Amino acid sequence: MARRQHLGWFFSRGFGPQGWGHPYREWNHDWTRPELYQQSARELEQAGFELIVMEDAVSLGSPDTLDLRVRSAYGGPKHDPLLLAPYLFAATSRIGLAPTVNAGITPPYLAARQAATLAHLSSDRFGINLVTDVGSARHVGLEPLGHDAAYDRADEWMAVVRRLWHSWGEGALVADPATGRYADGTKIDAFRHRGEHFAVDGPLNAIPFEHGDPLVVSPGGSARGLAFAGTQSDVQLALAPLQAQAVLDYRAKVLAAATEHGRGPDDLRVLFVVKPEIVSSVDEASRVVEASRHPADEVLAQVALGWSSDLETDLTGLDLDRPVDRGVFGEHVSHGSIAGFYGGTDDAPLRELLTRKARKGLVADRAGFVGTADEFADFVEELGDDGDNDGLLFSGDLHPVTLHRMLDDLVPVLRRRGVLRDELAPGGTRANLFG
Repeated sequence: MARRQHLGWFFSRGFGPQGWGHPYREWNHDWTRPELYQQSARELEQAGFELIVMEDAVSLGSPDTLDLRVRSAYGGPKHDPLLLAPYLFAATSRIGLAPTVNAGITPPYLAARQAATLAHLSSDRFGINLVTDVGSARHVGLEPLGHDAAYDRADEWMAVVRRLWHSWGEGALVADPATGRYADGTKIDAFRHRGEHFAVDGPLNAIPFEHGDPLVVSPGGSARGLAFAGTQSDVQLALAPLQAQAVLDYRAKVLAAATEHGRGPDDLRVLFVVKPEIVSSVDEASRVVEASRHPADEVLAQVALGWSSDLETDLTGLDLDRPVDRGVFGEHVSHGSIAGFYGGTDDAPLRELLTRKARKGLVADRAGFVGTADEFADFVEELGDDGDNDGLLFSGDLHPVTLHRMLDDLVPVLRRRGVLRDELAPGGTRANLFG
């Protein structure tokens, strides 16, 4: 029996125009309505997926890149996934949700109260995908911070949020009808926090949780991001070359940071983000990969547009035959995204970088993610058995066509092999991820 792993879905476009740019837009789902997402969440829960992480970006980016961000709906529009979450909780019973919350612009008291409320309403299935994006600060009248300083602020933010969550001490909630006593105020911590970034008075006016704190998810592959994950996160979203040894090496970095702060492997789950292309046969996989080896200029232009949106930097006007100077990227751009763009070769011409992004590889060769369900399941088993992998987040639109195209053949194979659970446990998201 293969090692069981935790599977989730990364809602990569966020609460935006699902299906735009794809033929399945003609299914006529309305992306602004909750029914599309409710249907998808129910099917992921039925498949045995434990968590949906809901991407978001508060800002459309800098004025210079607005058109790049919205032209093909890569970077916007986006609605607030936090407000979508209650609709998805109402349509499901056990799958967890972690919408994005920005520690740079969301006051910690407000975030703690919202999280506590949604944790109760969802029977402890709520989490936050905490980001440190600095480009959104100007929308709320704040000065942006540098990359590492933003993580320092997020550490303080989390410390305040956790103290608020725990400001009702043991025995503070009485709720005894016989005496008429609801709570004991002497056991509530009315603390005062005065830190470098935040001035907050407790206590929180929301009651304690039954099954532990709301889940904290964090992305970020930089040294500072990994340190933050090791210190603060329950789930770390990871990007790495997906060979077993690379998974072992990446997990070792995160767990080393956790150990420094008195945490162990059982306190943290590292989930690698993947986007498989499941095809019906080995021959079809070879045809798909071969067709991608020599991308046309139109394909490279589309790849450049997508990366321009992700990096909030216009790559479309740069010389294809010259390397891209790192100086073109602003401080607000994710270091992990920049590293992913270069792929370890800063001196390669832009054409070569884009061509690499356009090319696909066979999962059977561990060169990419194109393959049959059985081939991809072999790969997942290998990561679990040889890479000690915790699990995977599948990435794509939260749209039924995307889900079925990727999972219809794969879920039965993973379930038969014992990689994927048959059903989710009661008791909240922690019961599934850590139980």
